[in-house]
Amino acid sequence: MQRPFNTIGIIGKPSDPSISETLTHICAYLVAQNYRVLVAKNSAPFILNVEIESCNVAELGEYCDVVIAVGGDGTFLAAARAIVAHDIPLIGVNLGRLGFLVDISPSALSETLTEMLAGNYTEEQRYLLRAKIIRDGQVIHEETAVNEVAIHRWITPSMIEIITKIDGVFLNSQRSDGFIIATPTGSTAYSLSAGGPILYPSLPALVLVPLNPQTLSNRPIVIHDLAEIEISFCQNKQINALVTCDHIEIPDVLISDKILIKKEPMPITILHPVGHDFFEILRNKLNWSH
Repeated sequence: MQRPFNTIGIIGKPSDPSISETLTHICAYLVAQNYRVLVAKNSAPFILNVEIESCNVAELGEYCDVVIAVGGDGTFLAAARAIVAHDIPLIGVNLGRLGFLVDISPSALSETLTEMLAGNYTEEQRYLLRAKIIRDGQVIHEETAVNEVAIHRWITPSMIEIITKIDGVFLNSQRSDGFIIATPTGSTAYSLSAGGPILYPSLPALVLVPLNPQTLSNRPIVIHDLAEIEISFCQNKQINALVTCDHIEIPDVLISDKILIKKEPMPITILHPVGHDFFEILRNKLNWSH
């Protein structure tokens, strides 16, 4: 079978020496198989006794045919945001705790990578969100998110008052601690812990989940993923809000700002081992049927 990949990028969990053994094992294996290996600069110091090349995380998508993320879901999310514009696939090796996205165990690493890099894998596409902060009619900040965009009250004991529009049509106003806009990928993350539903990964939908709303009838709602979501605030006094895109913080959002959230046109492609089963992952990670 023709090998579909030649140059392989590696992104590890930054500032975590415990990944050294697994990173070194992966790189040694790939080099022995005559692949060109490019490692993110913040992971390269953890690789021992293997000659590799390194580059900035943002450059991996430009030079690689596939990227392997080694760590937990947080590492996977960072890798996905870094390469989404380059239309190359992503493989996840799980060194974290929960790992909905990283599904290769280190105990079966060499065998699994041999099969996948030879072309024996299943392919799945996941879409990201793009959040824009609008102030005085100008975009002052943009950020992408794989899991969710969340709006939180920031350095205040008071609830924030949020107005939500969907494609320019008023949905509701709410007093709450915040608001989550999650993709199907993110429906098993922060959204789930806030009471949102689990969405099947390929479902063309987004879920909107209020955080501790004052009105208990304010419930999560699922909408089509082509919708543009507009968030604004209706407070009389100035209260800053915090917007997070996955774990990236955009602080000091003013109540006069607007937040526009829309699906990114380019998906990220995830490669799974043959036999990948989303429902089995749910059973294992959430302790169903035990």
